[in-house]
Amino acid sequence: MSKLTDLLRQVERKDAQLAADLEREYKALSSRRAFGLNFERHHPESTEIPGRKVRRGEKVRILPPRGSLTPGDKTLWVVQRIERVDGGRVAHLIQHDANDPETRVVNVDDLVVVAVFRDFIYPGLTPTGGVERGQDKPFHTIINGENYHVLEALTYTHKGKVDAIYIDPPYNTGAKDWKYNNDYVEGDDLYRHSKWLAFMERRLLIAKQLLNPADSVLIVTIDEKEVHRLGLLLEQVFPEARAQLVTVVINAPGQARNSELARVDEYAFMLFFGAAQPVPGSDDLLNEKTSHNPDTVRWSSLLRSGTNSGRADRPTLFFPIFVDPETNGIIEIGEAKTIGASRDEWEVPPGAVAVWPLKSDGSEGRWRASPNYLRALISQGYVRMGAIRPEEGRGTVWYLGKTALKKIETGEFRVTGRDGSGSVLVEPATDVMGRTVVPKTVWNRPSHHAGWHGSALVRALLPGRSFPFPKSLYVVEDAIRVAVGDKPNATVLDFFAGSGTTAHAVMRLNRQDGGHRQCISVTNNEVAAEEQKALRKSGLRPGDQEWEQWGICDYITKPRIEAAIIGKTPLGDPIKGDYKFSDEFPISQGIEENARFYALTYETRTEVTHHKAFRQIAPLLWLRAGARGECIDAEPDAGWALAEAYGVLVDLDLSTPFIEAVDGSDGIGVVYIVTDDERRFQAVVRRLPDGVEAVRLYESYLRNFQIRIGG
Repeated sequence: MSKLTDLLRQVERKDAQLAADLEREYKALSSRRAFGLNFERHHPESTEIPGRKVRRGEKVRILPPRGSLTPGDKTLWVVQRIERVDGGRVAHLIQHDANDPETRVVNVDDLVVVAVFRDFIYPGLTPTGGVERGQDKPFHTIINGENYHVLEALTYTHKGKVDAIYIDPPYNTGAKDWKYNNDYVEGDDLYRHSKWLAFMERRLLIAKQLLNPADSVLIVTIDEKEVHRLGLLLEQVFPEARAQLVTVVINAPGQARNSELARVDEYAFMLFFGAAQPVPGSDDLLNEKTSHNPDTVRWSSLLRSGTNSGRADRPTLFFPIFVDPETNGIIEIGEAKTIGASRDEWEVPPGAVAVWPLKSDGSEGRWRASPNYLRALISQGYVRMGAIRPEEGRGTVWYLGKTALKKIETGEFRVTGRDGSGSVLVEPATDVMGRTVVPKTVWNRPSHHAGWHGSALVRALLPGRSFPFPKSLYVVEDAIRVAVGDKPNATVLDFFAGSGTTAHAVMRLNRQDGGHRQCISVTNNEVAAEEQKALRKSGLRPGDQEWEQWGICDYITKPRIEAAIIGKTPLGDPIKGDYKFSDEFPISQGIEENARFYALTYETRTEVTHHKAFRQIAPLLWLRAGARGECIDAEPDAGWALAEAYGVLVDLDLSTPFIEAVDGSDGIGVVYIVTDDERRFQAVVRRLPDGVEAVRLYESYLRNFQIRIGG
């Protein structure tokens, strides 16, 4: 090493910058451990941002001509200035980071902005839709953007606040399943493993900032191609974690491979931080469940689904349930009539509305129980009403089936009281609840089959659309349950969201235990490699609307989450089939949750400091406040505004009425105060109610993103 030091001193006399670069790399090499994971970091990672406005000072690449299938020029240019020529806009470019830089003049429409990962970014979000069925529940958030940059944005909103991260990253199989610096990494790339490790390390280092160090869980799934390297990487990035490797059977029949053993499994690293530990349950996920490990109490839907579910199949099970719309209590059970009877022939008691066994498409179905049996169940408190839609004659009716009643008889379930409508409150008996088990390190359940409960489910939700290798909904649900089954208000993050399985699983878990968990899902809008060729032939490019409509986020992720919530396909048809296993009900019922969709934007420091980017930053303020209620999406004309969870003050002369409003509101956890004056900011802070966090805009935002994350 002393010889290298002498050589560096010689180089320094001729080229100081080259010597400094060489010495930096020498120190990095000499600091590496003798044992452990060593790999090239491949600086800098970068990504193209189609659709981003080309501005002076931006780094750009020149796109190939429309219709061309040849790779574009990878040279990086910097925009020196933009001018109008013959009604169009041209950019004057200079080659980036070159000793003897070339210059070019190019039409702005033929440029794409490139984000280099060691550069500063000032992120924002723009809304692209949403769906609301969850009343006061927080919103799940789906963000379309480069996940490295979205993770940076989340350091402003969720640093140390995330309870669980579940990711299913690219497996680096050698197929065209991921890109590095805008090129697909294929099996013949000599640096394939090194690039994958650099790609993962950068994202995991930011994820580490987001996890709650006192109590959180990280779950990373992988197959045999990178499992050993990933294990070492996780050990180096998270030395403080307690890590275990779970083997998950995802295809028990086996997937045949030429000259190889048939593959049946993959792996999940589970890292526990601080006080976190696996949540015990009724299933160890390996052995057969016994009566000593009962399911949680399950209320079943009274509406029959699946086969033989029409009125004509069992006419005697078609009758109205009369409900008081004010109390949601059942007043009376009607009698069945002949199959030809119109619904108008039943007499509705005064003050009541009729709830019929109608399917989501309005057709006549049937109940699972007869009028007499239903009356008997009601008398014992074994029936309860869910939401009703009087204008449609529909509603959700829940009842305890024979399995649950048997467990009440045997003492496995116990009745602890009654709710306001007279329905029983039931829970597993205390002695039985104590017999929970911790899941084992091998999971073998039919519910985890990726084809049956991943691909097939996506086809049911989104007919005619496909997504490569989606996870089984139920294996992700089980993993999330192990991580945060005891945290009903947990925040879960998935920054390789793909088809949106993690958010779907979180919604199902909320339905099962009444939780208010929220999921942040991050995915880009990459178009599948096999589809890009045809699009390019037709003259399209990334950024064109006709191109972007086929991207993962717009074509799969967002539609899947919306379909799961409303119970209808993108064409408006009721989704066929039922959910299985831990919570069985028709998929067409949907799930009563809320979701909002956003796309990542890139703002300039100038726009932020001159208060011209509030609309883009507003969703970040809403996310930081808990993603509940409405978003204050513009600087309030009145000088201040309050939403359900937070407030914004832009005119400090109106601080008194603002503070009075905050003091009189329930649920305000944070306020954002727009001022460049630290003294006036502190004067407002001193008058705020206890427990309300004050954040100074835009100083806190700019300071957060001045820290270069990664590189």
